[in-house]
Amino acid sequence: MTDHRAAKTPTLRSLSKRQWIKICAGAAVIASVVGGGLATRGIYTQHHQQTPTAQVTAFSATDSEAASRGDVRTPLDGTSYVKVVVNGKSQNVFGTNFTDVKSVLDAADITLEPTDTVSPALDQKVSENTTITIERADAKMQTVEQKVPFNTIRKEDPNLAKGEEKVETEGQEGILENTNLVQMAGDKVVSSNTFTSWLKKAPVDKVILVGTKTEAPKATSNTNSSSNANSSSNSNNSSSSAASSNIGTTVPVGEMQQWAHDYLLANGGTEADFTATVYIIGHESGWSVSATNPSSGAYGLPQALPGSKMGSHGADWATNYQTQLRWFWDYCKSRYGSIQGAYAFWQANHWY
Repeated sequence: MTDHRAAKTPTLRSLSKRQWIKICAGAAVIASVVGGGLATRGIYTQHHQQTPTAQVTAFSATDSEAASRGDVRTPLDGTSYVKVVVNGKSQNVFGTNFTDVKSVLDAADITLEPTDTVSPALDQKVSENTTITIERADAKMQTVEQKVPFNTIRKEDPNLAKGEEKVETEGQEGILENTNLVQMAGDKVVSSNTFTSWLKKAPVDKVILVGTKTEAPKATSNTNSSSNANSSSNSNNSSSSAASSNIGTTVPVGEMQQWAHDYLLANGGTEADFTATVYIIGHESGWSVSATNPSSGAYGLPQALPGSKMGSHGADWATNYQTQLRWFWDYCKSRYGSIQGAYAFWQANHWY
């Protein structure tokens, strides 16, 4: 006979101890698998959602974002500059590896007096936004103009008779504007040091044309006369072409120019190289070793930007005219092929 009674459904109470152990063990395994999967998923998600932090390695000193790029300025060429204000007059001090205020003042060759007040403190680290302010008692800034002598250039002219001379351009002195820090004791000037200088007006060289033309021999016949005339014409054209490329011979003025002249000629240079040197330096700095462009901070005889570039030719680049000139000549050769190449570029563009 078939049994039509419903099968008994096990209840929690009806489970044996062994069955309870099996159920708990199974639940533990499932929990560990699920938990491990979630943990692994968390690690994977975290690894792929993290955004790498951008590392700033360099920036332009004129960049508007510069202030957010670190506490120590590290421009592309490894140099930096810090603004220094003395009694209201400011200048940019260029150098390398500035660390604190004292390192900047040392680079600027600024010697503090016992009564000077400096802000921030000498051991304060400098950043791209640092402005060093110095107040010097019993001192004032005094602006004076200094005359820059002009040079005399002699150029050959085939259109003038040999031995004849003619002034093509009258010379004019230039003007160098110096700002001096003057220390006073009552009405007496105790000391005066040049704080900044810049070329306010470039000198104009005096140009003297020197004739090289010689009289052609008298013709003996019409044919010869025509031939000689053509020959003379060709000769004059050739001389004229040569004269156009001749930038003349310059008479040195002062110790720096005399050294430059002698150094160039002793090292394979020419009179034309010296003339080109005198012209460029005269128009860039007025032959002031410490000339500083008030807007860009370009420095020295060749107006190197920054001036510390000249350090490749000597640690005394800030004060030694010989170091500055050697750097200038090498710069002209590397960028324009020659000193006269730089001169030609300056003539066409009014900068180099």
